[in-house]
Amino acid sequence: MILSISGVVLLGVIVFLFFRKDGLKASHALIATLFGFYLASTAIAPSIKAGGESLASLLGGIKF
Repeated sequence: MILSISGVVLLGVIVFLFFRKDGLKASHALIATLFGFYLASTAIAPSIKAGGESLASLLGGIKF
């Protein structure tokens, strides 16, 4: 649960930065959000979630 909330916050910050700095239009952000909700309801959603968890564990295992 914590991972999904932090992922949503991170993606929200990225979209906000694109919106403010790189000229992302509000319609583009809306389309991306709707696409995300659409993907969450498809059969590929478990694969996307597993990939995100795998990436998070990979990044979490990096030692500096």
